[in-house]
Amino acid sequence: MRPVHFELPVVDQARAAAFYEKVFGWDIQQWEGAPYWLATTGPDTEAGINGALGQKSEDFFVPMFVIEVPNIDAAMLSVVEAGATIVHPKSPIPGVGYSAYFTDTEGNRMGLFETDESATIE
Repeated sequence: MRPVHFELPVVDQARAAAFYEKVFGWDIQQWEGAPYWLATTGPDTEAGINGALGQKSEDFFVPMFVIEVPNIDAAMLSVVEAGATIVHPKSPIPGVGYSAYFTDTEGNRMGLFETDESATIE
């Protein structure tokens, strides 16, 4: 399992998008219906990961890596058993999958992601 996505908390998404597009050449597009802007950092043929600019909040205030896992429920159990704290429970991303967030033993906030195109809001 490895990081597949990053998330950057920002106050002004349009301003942040303009910054990262100008400085690094990223292609940033607003995700319809959410205060979440997807960042393509380069071609899929090159090493690296893509990410997003999310609305900075009390719960989302530091950059995070998101790790893809085959089973998010099992991964959540594993991180808790290893000493982490779940800070945002499993949530559906309709048509995409499920995400959850935890704080590790060193205070780093990280995300978990399971691909499941059948995911819906229950």
